[in-house]
Amino acid sequence: MSDTGYGDFEFERRFWVRDLPTDVLDGAPTLIVQSYYLADAGFAIRLRAQTSGGTAVLDPTLEPLVVLDTFEDRFDFCAITLKGPMNAGTRYEAEREVDVAVGLEMIRRGGSRIVKTRHSSWLGSDGWVIDTFGGANAPLVVAEVERGGPVTDLAIPAFCVTEVTDDPRFSNDALSRTPYGPWAADFEAELAARGPRFLRGLGTNELEQPREQS
Repeated sequence: MSDTGYGDFEFERRFWVRDLPTDVLDGAPTLIVQSYYLADAGFAIRLRAQTSGGTAVLDPTLEPLVVLDTFEDRFDFCAITLKGPMNAGTRYEAEREVDVAVGLEMIRRGGSRIVKTRHSSWLGSDGWVIDTFGGANAPLVVAEVERGGPVTDLAIPAFCVTEVTDDPRFSNDALSRTPYGPWAADFEAELAARGPRFLRGLGTNELEQPREQS
């Protein structure tokens, strides 16, 4: 349980990224493979295996099980998590660590899987994580900021093109069942037609101006 006073709830906002500046990538990314044993209407049971960092950036064509087998000796943390639906950047999440060997075998044996490389970066007053997805979800990149309470009055980096916090298509559990790759072009067309969107009602969104090209 969280010690923030909010119990088993997480507070985050998520953004779709088209072009990611290399200077926000850390030198020791984390490799993550997740399997969803239940994913329905925002409710999910998830198993996650991850490294402690320092894994090379993945070939985005590699599928989750290939990654799991290739880097098996690097995985040193595994947890099972219960999740509830997202509501304006707030979601129920209860997690328990499990034995790594057991967790890896369960991921191999069932569920809908995703794989991603996670970079961490401190931007302004917030810590961000940037997930580069592999397998059928390539070339998706999502930037996420999480706090111990509601994510309000957020300074949003210029590389965050549009917010997907409340877009159920971009939840990891949805991506495990309906990967991004096959509908990437449709989303780009949708974005071009309607323009970017950012959540309102969470204070002030401070949008960073795009960097000038040299």
